Amino acid sequence: MITYDDFKKLDMRIGTIKAVKVHPEADKLYILLIAFDEEPDKQVVAGLREHYKEDELIGKQVVVLINLEPIKLRGIESNGMILAAVNRKDKAIIISPAKKIENNSKVH
Repeated sequence: MITYDDFKKLDMRIGTIKAVKVHPEADKLYILLIAFDEEPDKQVVAGLREHYKEDELIGKQVVVLINLEPIKLRGIESNGMILAAVNRKDKAIIISPAKKIENNSKVH
């Protein structure tokens, strides 16, 4: 269990995927550029290649944990984490808003 104060530390925002590249060193990873409008774009490395084609991701709004400590994944820096649900068959489905909303909107 975590406390409510711990939960409040998570900064989750809506962003729009504006570019997708195949990670040159990993079969399962994409390098995504995500727009937050008022904030600088963020580069996020995500294990979505088995679940989405590149063109399915461009323009998609996603929930991103933006205050996660940066980490290098196979040599490429990732500055956040896209939230996704994984079903019993290990299929990842990205968490997206039901309706279009402004980028950088806070998720509570």
